[in-house]
Amino acid sequence: MFLKLDHQEMDIYKATRAFVLSCYRLSKSFPVEEKFAMCQQLRRAALSVHLNVAEGASRKTAPDRKRFREIARWSLIEIDALLDIASDLDYCQKENLVDLGTLLVRCFQMLSKMMN
Repeated sequence: MFLKLDHQEMDIYKATRAFVLSCYRLSKSFPVEEKFAMCQQLRRAALSVHLNVAEGASRKTAPDRKRFREIARWSLIEIDALLDIASDLDYCQKENLVDLGTLLVRCFQMLSKMMN
């Protein structure tokens, strides 16, 4: 925001930012009793994806950058599992997850490609 760094122009940074915003919007539709459970877990994991992309971009060595990208991918896998359960519990309908799912897959593929 205040620092104008190169990573902010990267496609992965823009994609994970859109993903975080989408996850936050979805979590608003969860039941009140999930406010401090599944809702917060979804938000933390989504934010972790974006923050690890940003922090990894600032690392000087390729192994360090790869490690942060790997952590970001782990968070995406966690979110995918969380969305399975949320859908099973009828907290969200699968048809309402299409755009979020597309973003999740895109971020996962981009990170995987960057790691190879």
